Parts: sequence; structure tokens; C-alpha cells
Amino acid sequence: MTLDDFLKLARAGRPLASAETLEFMDRMSDEARRITCRLNASYHTPDEVRELLEQLFGKPVDASVRLFPPFYTDFGKNISVGRNVFINACCHFQDHGGVTLGDGCMIGHNVVFATLNHELDPARRTEMTPAPIVLGRNVWVGSNATILQGVTIGDGAVVAAGAVVTRDVPAATVVGGVPARPIRRIG
Repeated sequence: MTLDDFLKLARAGRPLASAETLEFMDRMSDEARRITCRLNASYHTPDEVRELLEQLFGKPVDASVRLFPPFYTDFGKNISVGRNVFINACCHFQDHGGVTLGDGCMIGHNVVFATLNHELDPARRTEMTPAPIVLGRNVWVGSNATILQGVTIGDGAVVAAGAVVTRDVPAATVVGGVPARPIRRIG
């Protein structure tokens, strides 16, 4: 399996269950852990952090992107970040289904992006189904929030600290709680 084959499968939202797919995921996870171990093991300048992110993501990262390690991901190749994005320490990106951060996003400490879900049926529980997480421009995600698979967050929205986002968030809306619910509009 190639990366392109896997990304097509993930975009289709099909269960990731074949032996070939699982072997590919294990191989990619090993690569992501090698890079994140280097990223998290010692101090790096902002330019060095971006160089490591480019290796991890497999694509260029804009010079305006800032990330404070440690940072964790179990895939890495399905993350896209725009310009002027800030990611604080201890974030976890499970990006098999895809994580997209639009320009100007701010991600707080310990935020989790979870793009995979397991089947409920115990006989099929090892099967995982991917769905992307997409943040529009200028989204602020507070510390310890969790964004679940298939969620889109609109431009200018705010996710309160500790929220668990299970549904799409409209633009210019503050959400909070478990599960996250609209609190108020912005502007």
C-alpha cells in the first residue's frame, strides 16, 4: 500500500481493517514516532521545529507556523496547517482521517484531535473508521479540548477549555461542555 492509496481509502471513510492497511498504518506509526521522538527529546529553534514538522507531515510548513513541543501523532502524513497557526504543548493529533487547521488557528495545551473511531460491535471492534477534522480560519481551541472525527469548526469559532466536540460548530460561535454545545455567538 502506498500513502496515496491509504489517503484515498481514508477520504472514502471506509473501515481500515485489511491486513495490508493495518501493516501500512503500523509502518507509518513507527516513522511518526521516530520523528516525534526527535522533536520532543531536546530543545529546537522554531526553524528546526518546522523542519521536523515538514518531515512528519511530508509537505512544506509555512514559516509563520509555531509549535511548542512535545507534540504527538500516530500517523503525521494527513495533517495540513495554514499560515500563522500556533499549536501549544502536549497536543495529540490522531490524523489518519485528516486534520486541517486553517490560517490563524490557535490550539491550546493538551488538545486531542481524534479522527478514528472503532466499531461498536465487539466482533468488529478492531475495525476503525476514519473521518476528517477541519478547522476554518482563526479558530481558537482551548486547553484540554477534544475534537472528534468528522467535525468541522467554522471560521472564528471558539472551543472552550475541556470541551468535547462531537458535532460541527458554526462560524463565530463559542461552544463548551461535554458534549460541547453553543454558548453564544461572537460579534
